[in-house]
Amino acid sequence: MAESDIIAGLDLGTTKVCAIVAEQTVDGLDVIGVGSVPAKGLKKGVVVNIESTVQAIRAAIEQAETMAGVEVNTVYAGIAGSHVRGANHEGVAAIQTREVTGDDVQRVLEQATAVPLPGDRQVLHVLPQEYLVDDQDGIREPVGMSGVRLEARVHMVTAATTCVANITKCTGRVGLHVPEVVLQPLASADAVLSDDEKEIGVALIDIGGGTTDLIVYVDGAVVHTSVIPIGGLNLTSDIATGLKTPMAEAERIKMKYGCSAAGFVDADETIEVPSVGGRPPRTLPRQVLCNIVEPRVEEIFAACHHVLAQTGYVEMLASGVVITGGTTLLDGMTEHAEQLLDMQV
Repeated sequence: MAESDIIAGLDLGTTKVCAIVAEQTVDGLDVIGVGSVPAKGLKKGVVVNIESTVQAIRAAIEQAETMAGVEVNTVYAGIAGSHVRGANHEGVAAIQTREVTGDDVQRVLEQATAVPLPGDRQVLHVLPQEYLVDDQDGIREPVGMSGVRLEARVHMVTAATTCVANITKCTGRVGLHVPEVVLQPLASADAVLSDDEKEIGVALIDIGGGTTDLIVYVDGAVVHTSVIPIGGLNLTSDIATGLKTPMAEAERIKMKYGCSAAGFVDADETIEVPSVGGRPPRTLPRQVLCNIVEPRVEEIFAACHHVLAQTGYVEMLASGVVITGGTTLLDGMTEHAEQLLDMQV
């Protein structure tokens, strides 16, 4: 297997670090190895403890390498966190030879992203939405078209330079090279959305451990990205406090018995809750757990609803909303989200 055929990805999450190794084949990517280890060095998608993060990356990569039977030297790393910002920009350039070339496209994209940025921020992605050649709009691939004036509309994603540097530093200490840092919701969207959904308009809500990532597609292009700093860990800590049980047990109870709304469970269902400090476990109605989870789920979707309303694209989302991420595995999540967002989920 040639080394160029191997591609690896690293997802640095608040609750776990995942690694994936794939082989590039004629038909696309063939996943040959995965690794997943609990993470303690990240908070809300941002590195807060270098040493813990390095250990987690090393363990996840070793798992994936062992399964794949190959050695990984290069990884594409994901990034999220409330420091990520997205904005739409436009640029104009003259077409030099009356026919659009790759150089013209490059110049108009540079023009669109020539906005003053603070010294502590850097550009992560420039995602073209559409091109206009002499006022003819809706063009995806302008190269080869005739005209004198080229315009571009783009979505530009920026991130805090220090957060990107900390990710590359952690992976570097494991002996890995990072050619590119990728926005997490963009990777999630590529994984779970179909081209048809992106074309007729869709919002993806990725509810992770520390953050909820939001990305909106209209006419096949990204028009909005944002990160909300609440996620599944907030649910776990609510359960730990409400049921007076350790965090590890709260996480287990959430995954096994959690439900996004009390209305979805029977009144006579019970669960066993371990106590703190060696006290005997208690038996409680499952609805007590759901009453703790429900307000936090409502808070997450209320924040998403607010962000979507502000974007002004709600009327264009014919595909509605797609939800993904660990927290969305709770019972009744899809039905509850439909009620709270008033959209198809």
